[in-house]
Amino acid sequence: MQLAFTIEFFLMYALSVVIAVLAVWAVIDAVRHPADRYFAEGKRTKGFWLGMTGVSAFIAVLSAIPNASAFSGGFLQLIAACICCVYLADVRPALSGRGGNWYNY
Repeated sequence: MQLAFTIEFFLMYALSVVIAVLAVWAVIDAVRHPADRYFAEGKRTKGFWLGMTGVSAFIAVLSAIPNASAFSGGFLQLIAACICCVYLADVRPALSGRGGNWYNY
């Protein structure tokens, strides 16, 4: 039984590290693009995405620290992962000009 708990711990820790890396990547990418590009692509403002990805990165990095008994992440870590994935999958391609133009309206 101890082996199962050890495997679970390391799998959850690896997932936390992956989420933290994605969140930091999303923040760096949100900072990199100019503010007028967000408006030109019809997305929310740069401040909105910097705030959302910044808070998500803070939560993700804080929950990825081992033995941080004061904060374990949990449900907030899942929300942070969703926010960063929405930015990376929807906003980032539009800002970089590789959005694909799926909708022509």
